[in-house]
Amino acid sequence: MNWRRSLPAPSDRIDEKRKTRRRGSLYGRRKGPKLSAHRAALLEGVLPRLKLELSAGIDPKNLFEAPVDELWLEIGFGAGEHLLWQAEHHPGIGIIGAEPYQTGVAKLLSKLPQKETEDYISRIRIYEGDARDILEVLPDACLGRIFLLFPDPWPKTRHHKRRFIQMDLLDELARVMKSGAEFRFASDDPGYVEWTLERMLLHSGFEWMAVQRDDWFIRPPDWPATRYEQKALHGVPVFLRFRRL
Repeated sequence: MNWRRSLPAPSDRIDEKRKTRRRGSLYGRRKGPKLSAHRAALLEGVLPRLKLELSAGIDPKNLFEAPVDELWLEIGFGAGEHLLWQAEHHPGIGIIGAEPYQTGVAKLLSKLPQKETEDYISRIRIYEGDARDILEVLPDACLGRIFLLFPDPWPKTRHHKRRFIQMDLLDELARVMKSGAEFRFASDDPGYVEWTLERMLLHSGFEWMAVQRDDWFIRPPDWPATRYEQKALHGVPVFLRFRRL
């Protein structure tokens, strides 16, 4: 018997790993209220052209129609304002956005220009699911920047295990980030900010880029505000930046 043939294909192993991990979902529902006809049409007609297809050993160089200088990832892009701004204002950057909430994906698609003449549209890829799926298939040291902006804080103690920032996930972020790459985190929940700082400072792969106290509350020029941020539902927004060592 050829024992190699008895092993599942790499993609099958990835699928099996995802099934096992579903017990620790980091997000709530996938679908909200029924979409309008226009947004439903965008999901059917536009999303397939921008959709990220995952496979074992994915090559970032082949994700986009034209070569890009660097690859970025936004985890949970919400309505997509920040992701689109980054793609538009950083020529040469390819950016992947992961968002499990279908309404958020539809909102992003609705913000795209009617005519696909803008270069930045071709440098966007969307994954309608868990960002951990992407991290699993990315090669080492391929990302120049990662964004995790205003994630669900899961404030109840029994739900803390559902927060994205966990030590094992920081190991995975460190693996896929280039030396000197930047991880940006923002939250208006004081408990999640404290949680994040504690784990980031304990991890040997990152250093906090803050120099003075005001750095917590000041966004860099290339960090646009989002509508969610402006609501400040839980408190004053805090902006944290970390460098991959």
